[in-house]
Amino acid sequence: MKRLGSLNVYSLLLTLSMLCFVARSQLRTDFYSPSCPNVFKIVRKEVQRAMMNEMRIAASLLRLQFHDCFVNGCDGSIFLDGDDSEKLAIPNRNSARGFEVIDTIKTAVESACSGIVSCADILTIATRDSVLLSGGPNWKVLLGRRDGLVANQTGANSNLAGPTETIQSILTKFTSVGLNLTDVVSLSGGHTIGSSRCGVFNTRFFNFSGSGAPDSRIEESMLSDIQNTCPSVNGDGNKTVPLDRNSVDLFDNQYYTNLLNGQGLFASDQSLATGNETLTATTRTIVELYSDQNQRFLDDFVKSMIKMANISPLTGTDGEIRNNCRTVNS
Repeated sequence: MKRLGSLNVYSLLLTLSMLCFVARSQLRTDFYSPSCPNVFKIVRKEVQRAMMNEMRIAASLLRLQFHDCFVNGCDGSIFLDGDDSEKLAIPNRNSARGFEVIDTIKTAVESACSGIVSCADILTIATRDSVLLSGGPNWKVLLGRRDGLVANQTGANSNLAGPTETIQSILTKFTSVGLNLTDVVSLSGGHTIGSSRCGVFNTRFFNFSGSGAPDSRIEESMLSDIQNTCPSVNGDGNKTVPLDRNSVDLFDNQYYTNLLNGQGLFASDQSLATGNETLTATTRTIVELYSDQNQRFLDDFVKSMIKMANISPLTGTDGEIRNNCRTVNS
């Protein structure tokens, strides 16, 4: 009986693996060639326009894909409004942004080819363009995702990595969706662009882990700058600080050099290079490699982004093509 049970479990795992492979194999770079041939031009134009208005939006769109794919897979569920909206989850509330840009892109795409391109695919293309237009790498995106029918606020609260988490905790969340430790380090490099609100991280600069003192790993000049910009008393928690203080809007490997110099903004970032975690010895080696070889970082980042964008996609007849990214079709 035990052997039969083991075989049943094995068969189930094999079936799930095959279903996942089939779903991913249905994604293609030319998925919209016959049905919406201008979708890439339309998305690129709107992302360019949004970035001309505000450079920070590139990082915001990149973050949206992270926060979408780690909850229910890459199904556009982060866009849905409602009581169970993922937008209202703690990691996203007053933090996730760029929804209006996606709305604008969706409207433009619908005008060209109504009911054809999913919100999930629009986000995938817009994310790639955001990285490219920030000076980062280009890559061919796999397309053919469909939109989910439900949001998952509980999943957003539990599945998304936070700025104070340990490497092990983050790795656990990554491995649960098929990513590995190298993906953790390479995708963390997305913090080479964008900014964060003082209220998200300032306890690290004044009262780290309840110690009453700043995190000792913080480089001295950065500590002074942040304490002046984000004071612990009467400070504006909504004021923003660049995630990469030495290369603010350029997508490059400066983020990793910052970590080696004690200039990571988040504790979770800094732990990749310095700290007493067991995994730090391994992640620091990768950080050193990326700091020394920009092209290696860019190549690995692309590989990891493609893997992440392929987390549990809805394909075929699953889900739907939403007319409005914020609501399911009636």
